[in-house]
Amino acid sequence: MTGVRCMLLRGGTSKGAYFLADDLPADPGTRDDLLMRIMGTPDPRQIDGVGGAQPVTSKVAVVSKATDPGHDIDYLFLQLGVEEPTVSDRQTCGNLLAGVGQFAVERGLVPAGEDRTTVRIRLVNTGTVAVSTFATPGGEVDYSGDTAISGVPGTAAPVELDFTETEGSVCGSLLPTGNVRDDVGGIEVSCVDNGMPVVVARAGDLGITGYEDATELGANTALAERIDALRVEAGKLMGLGDVRGSSIPKTTLVAAPRDGGAICTRTFIPVKPHPSIGVLGGVSVVTALLLDGAVGHELLESGGGPVQIEHPSGKLAVAIEFDGSRVRRSTVIRTARKLFDGTVFPRP
Repeated sequence: MTGVRCMLLRGGTSKGAYFLADDLPADPGTRDDLLMRIMGTPDPRQIDGVGGAQPVTSKVAVVSKATDPGHDIDYLFLQLGVEEPTVSDRQTCGNLLAGVGQFAVERGLVPAGEDRTTVRIRLVNTGTVAVSTFATPGGEVDYSGDTAISGVPGTAAPVELDFTETEGSVCGSLLPTGNVRDDVGGIEVSCVDNGMPVVVARAGDLGITGYEDATELGANTALAERIDALRVEAGKLMGLGDVRGSSIPKTTLVAAPRDGGAICTRTFIPVKPHPSIGVLGGVSVVTALLLDGAVGHELLESGGGPVQIEHPSGKLAVAIEFDGSRVRRSTVIRTARKLFDGTVFPRP
C-alpha cells in the first residue's frame, strides 16, 4: 500500500493532518477522496483513520510555496466530516493556522530565523493574509515553552497570529446583512464576518443559560434543531445561499461573563457544541460585540485591551484594533505542537 507524507500537529485547540500540496493529488475530487480515507470518514469513531471523531480533530492543512511575492506560503484548510462523507473548503481555520508556519519551516519552504521566524501566510479559503511569529532558536522550530492556552493541557511556545484585511473575507462585508442587528425567526441576531461568518445570539433567547458544558449542550436535540434553523435562515441573509450541509456560518450564543472574562460564549459547528471557540470565530464574535447596537453588546464587560472570551474550556484573549468604523488588525496568541511526522496510510 502506498502511503502519504504527513505531519500531525496540534494547532491551538484543534488537531489536524498537515500535507504539502505536492504530496497530494492535484485533482480536488481525487484529493478529497484520499483525505477521507486517511481520516477515517465517514464513521462516528473514525476508527480506521487518524481523525479524532469530532470536528476539531477532523481537519487538514494543505501547504505550498507562495505563488506571488506578497506572502511566503499558501495555506488551504479543509474541514472533513466525521459521520458524513464531506470535505469543505468554505471556511478557514485559525487554530490549525497556529502550526502552519512551523510546518513550512520544517518542510523547507521558509528559512528559519536565528531566534524567531515570521511567516506571511495567505489563507487560500478567504484570500486574506495572516502573519505568524514563533520561536526558532538556532534556526530550528522549538515547540516547548511556558505559554498555556485554555482547552490544552500543559504549556508550549507562544505563536503570535496577526490578521489584517479580514473584514468580509467570506461574505464580502463585515456586516453581510447590511444591519448590525437582525430578526431571524423571532430571534435577535448579529451577523458578522471578520474572517469567519458568525451568527451571534443571546443564549437566553434560545432557552439556555449559556453556562452549560459541551456534553449537556450536545444532548439537547431541541437546541440543535433551533440552531440549525437559525443558521440556515441567517445564511441566506448573509449571502451564503443554502448552508445546509455547510459548516458556516458558525453560531455563537452569548451570556454575561461569570469567570473573570468579558463575555461568556457557547459555539456550535454547525450544530455540535465546540469544546472551546475557534480563533477566527472568536475574532468575529468579539468584533460583533464591540459594535454599538449589536446583540450581546450590552453583556460585554470590557475595560479596553484584549477581550477575554469565556468558553467551555477556559478563555481566549482577542485584541481588535479599529480605524474608525473599519477593523485594522486582530491579534491572538496560540500554541502548537508537533505530534508525529512520517507516513500515513489511507484505507483501501
